[in-house]
Amino acid sequence: MRSLSIDILKIVLAFFVVCLHLHILRDSYPLLSYVLVNGLFRMGVPVFLIISGYFFFYVNDLSRLKKWSFRIFLLYAIWSVIYIPLWKENDEYSMNILFGYHHLWYLIGTLFAGLLLYMLRHIPVKKLFFVLIACFCCGYTIQYLGNSHYFKGETDVLLNLFPVYRNFLFVCFPFLGIGFLIKRQGIEVRRRPPLWLVLLAAGSVMAESFLNEQLLHLQKKESIDLLFSLLIACPVLFLYCKNITVKTDSKILASISTAIYLIHPLVMEWVYQSTYLTSFQDVVFVGVLLAASLILVFLNRKLKYIL
Repeated sequence: MRSLSIDILKIVLAFFVVCLHLHILRDSYPLLSYVLVNGLFRMGVPVFLIISGYFFFYVNDLSRLKKWSFRIFLLYAIWSVIYIPLWKENDEYSMNILFGYHHLWYLIGTLFAGLLLYMLRHIPVKKLFFVLIACFCCGYTIQYLGNSHYFKGETDVLLNLFPVYRNFLFVCFPFLGIGFLIKRQGIEVRRRPPLWLVLLAAGSVMAESFLNEQLLHLQKKESIDLLFSLLIACPVLFLYCKNITVKTDSKILASISTAIYLIHPLVMEWVYQSTYLTSFQDVVFVGVLLAASLILVFLNRKLKYIL
């Protein structure tokens, strides 16, 4: 049996990722857009990783690790090929292959983070937690130095490359590990956060984003992937949904969320770059995205490994 609440959460998280890639409300309400795109919606990927880490607990031998790794690598390879037509002329092809084109960094990052977590899974909880937080802090520091443009010249350019801080070690590994520790320690059984705490935690993410813009004066056009408040808000949201005990036998919602995540940049390119679809683009985009996601779900039943 599957957790219906977690599957619904995955749908919401997938749309969080879609909205941040659309830079929703950027032209009409720039400040609100900033705290959503560089705040609330940034919860999407970390919570996905926590969910994956929670179930990674069951990858407890080499045969299961090989199966888990093969599935993610094949998914990454298939979708990397699909997105080749969208690669730009000035793209560094080796960077796209090694670190993932656009949103596919999540897949390759999860793969390497999982391999690292498997090697460290038996170390004491406190030591593992310290390693996870240390990795996150390293990523946060690099991101901040880049976004604040503390250095100049080539150093600044290097620090602002996404793979330098948004990678398997500084993003995927910490949150995958948090999910793993939640399961390992049975925290989901002993800790059931109330709704008010979930809302407060989500509000803290938006508040930190607001402070980044107002006090730290980080530029609105630059992405902020790492926020300290995510370390609290994302586990709290996962624990809240995990403890809503509604079960289902169907995997379709989880598959739809994966399809939305994987295909939405293709749909964005087709809808928003089209010279024919100039009216009601947002409505058309949502409709096409949902239709394309459902088609992928049904295709996956025949072809396998595309979701």
